[in-house]
Amino acid sequence: MDAAKSVTPGAVSYILAHPSPVEGAEVPELVVQVVDLKPIGTRFSFTASDGKDKIKAMLPTQFATEVRSGNLQNLGLIRILDYTCNSILNKDKVLIIAKCEAVAQALDAEINSEAKKEEEPAIVLKPRDEGMDVCKPKDDGMDVCKPVNAAPVVLKPKQEVKSASQIVNEQRGNAAPAARLSMTRRVHPLISLNPYQGNWIIKVRVTSKGNLRNYKNARGEGCVFNVELTDEDGTQIQATMFNEAAKKFYPMFELGKVYYVSKGSLRIANKQFKTVKNDYEMTLNENAVVEEAEGETFIPQVQYNFVKIDQLGPYVGGRELVDIVGVVQSVSPTLSVRRKADNETIPKRDIVVADDSGKTVSVSLWNDLATTTGQELLDMVDSSPVIAIRSLRVSDFQGVSLSTVGKSTLLVNPDLPEAQNLKLWYDSEGKGTSMAPIGADMGTSRTGGLRSMYSDRVFLSHITSDPNMGQEKPVSFTLNAIISHIKPDQNMWYRACKACNKKVTEAVGGGYWCEGCNKNDDECSLRYIMVIKVSDPTGEAWVSVFNEHAEKILGCSAEELDRIKKEEGEDSYTQKLKEATWVPHLFRVNVVQHEYMNERRQRITVRNEAPVDYAAESKYLLEEIAKLTAC
Repeated sequence: MDAAKSVTPGAVSYILAHPSPVEGAEVPELVVQVVDLKPIGTRFSFTASDGKDKIKAMLPTQFATEVRSGNLQNLGLIRILDYTCNSILNKDKVLIIAKCEAVAQALDAEINSEAKKEEEPAIVLKPRDEGMDVCKPKDDGMDVCKPVNAAPVVLKPKQEVKSASQIVNEQRGNAAPAARLSMTRRVHPLISLNPYQGNWIIKVRVTSKGNLRNYKNARGEGCVFNVELTDEDGTQIQATMFNEAAKKFYPMFELGKVYYVSKGSLRIANKQFKTVKNDYEMTLNENAVVEEAEGETFIPQVQYNFVKIDQLGPYVGGRELVDIVGVVQSVSPTLSVRRKADNETIPKRDIVVADDSGKTVSVSLWNDLATTTGQELLDMVDSSPVIAIRSLRVSDFQGVSLSTVGKSTLLVNPDLPEAQNLKLWYDSEGKGTSMAPIGADMGTSRTGGLRSMYSDRVFLSHITSDPNMGQEKPVSFTLNAIISHIKPDQNMWYRACKACNKKVTEAVGGGYWCEGCNKNDDECSLRYIMVIKVSDPTGEAWVSVFNEHAEKILGCSAEELDRIKKEEGEDSYTQKLKEATWVPHLFRVNVVQHEYMNERRQRITVRNEAPVDYAAESKYLLEEIAKLTAC
């Protein structure tokens, strides 16, 4: 194979001589062959060869798809578009590919093409006495001398072979001071950073800024805060600052601004706590350098990892944050919620969104998202806007629900393919489709949503035997219990606003007044709010049940039960309640302390309900028995 037409001769020498291309300068044609490609964790290592010289190289995680799809193969050719050449532990040079493209699929063999160079004239040494007579003895003892031409001795000039370090030192030594400075000041892409790298500078935008928090642990007290940084390629990394560094950089970092950052350290990200998709996380101490890049206006590519609403079940109660794209179905007015941690009042607004999985989910917007973007959504809800939300926490409230956190972002009608496809689906068929809340399906199968129904399983005695349970913070458990009694003389429902479901009062002159919506309406709806007694082999307890779950337990709406009571009489009403008793259910309950008549009591509230799936229940019991046997 003609290597000149495949790989770039001298590509490795050029990379060694220019380990950090000058920012903004065009990288020359650098085509190398991929040799000995193999996975290392989530990354891939290989040897980059130009047919003569080789260098160790790394492909970051983002290229895993290219490798697994076969687009980038062992013995194939790639064109390097951006790179960084680092010294690992100040020894070997390693080439880290930031951008590349496949040029050719796997070749038949490794290219080995020493370029043929014009040899320098050889020095020919002839014998000093050329043509001298050499005497040989004959058989008869007489010497006979004959002229003999001796073969000349050819000495080829010694070829000097330079090492990679010699090439690098020569190139740096010959470079002008300004050129050397530009090499050291080169901005590195985030994808190229690793814990073994020396000096680096990154140019990033602050796409999320956390609050400055105080902490206290065994090692003492302090403060901490973190930011999410994103570069032009959309790569993200989380940077954390403690104590003096936190106090120094908290006022400097402003959301949305662009900065040059250097002199930080990296380490392997703790997957249990990380919320940014990067193998590493950054720590900045008080010696780090942070400079605002004035005039820089690049907009990083926002990387979404959308999860369908009907696939949210496995994320319930986990630390991993999710992104969703959906069509807004309804928007509630702004509510004020008092935070128990510091007794501060914060605004909250609930919206309901749907997607083409045919499911809906409630999303709680907090703080500025509730007051600003939430009001915008309320004004345009009739047009069914599409929204994309990043970084949502998934909880088991009402089966499955979502909530924004400090780093969450919300875009209305974003210019994204997923949003455009969803809008087309909704306008063509979704608008007329009957959709159910994702929480309504919790417990119907062992996969997805059932995760929360088969976790933290306890008996009732575990809750009732500890009167202080839920005092510091709410706790959640799962119960397998039977409804043993429903009091027929309790207030089973309340009059609710059709828009926000808050309680309404009869208005003077007719209609119903809603304090939340601050308006009067001619009609209202009835919503369940009742208590039931549940029992299991260890005891019994009263639990509170709200509308969605009460409807599934009783098999009818509050308005239908009210009609039965008024039109068919008390006997039919009582019979309807008895039909719901002595039926086993799986309950996901929340336990919290509340104060009643100056006395603290334990309140148990049903957050999710499902009929017992006996096949899944049998599997669960067999797993529990196996654990006991193993012990």
